[in-house]
Amino acid sequence: MDGLSIVEESIEASGALSVLHAAVDELNRRYGTADDLSHFNVDELRSPRGTFLVARVGGDLAGGVGVRSIGSTPSSVGEVKRLWVRPDLRRSGTATTLMNAIESRSREMGFVQLYLETGYAQPEALALYRGSGWGEVENFPPGAYSHPNAYRFAKYL
Repeated sequence: MDGLSIVEESIEASGALSVLHAAVDELNRRYGTADDLSHFNVDELRSPRGTFLVARVGGDLAGGVGVRSIGSTPSSVGEVKRLWVRPDLRRSGTATTLMNAIESRSREMGFVQLYLETGYAQPEALALYRGSGWGEVENFPPGAYSHPNAYRFAKYL
């Protein structure tokens, strides 16, 4: 997408927080839940255990994605969290660009394998992951978050 920029942002920055809130709002809408960020440990997305990337088009928020180390200390295994793209920019390549960027940044951080999960009400996410080298797995490693009915994916970097 023309004009798309991706930058690493502090989890407290307005762009990162806006993405996290938008992602939770969308999950609530799709799954009929009423969660908020109080159930999500944003500290895990801070260096050195994690990071958060924000995408912008012409300075306007376009989306974002984070990664965190699985386990209580930094490790070589990470978990991708809260990929979200603004609805009017979906199917523009923004999600693919964000995923490529978080995989690249994860390599720089020393991760050799990543995990992620998504749900049945997110068919576009399932297609994205299946089409970009992520393989479905039955179980997550200890320390990863996993919902019982989630689709679980892993990828070696």
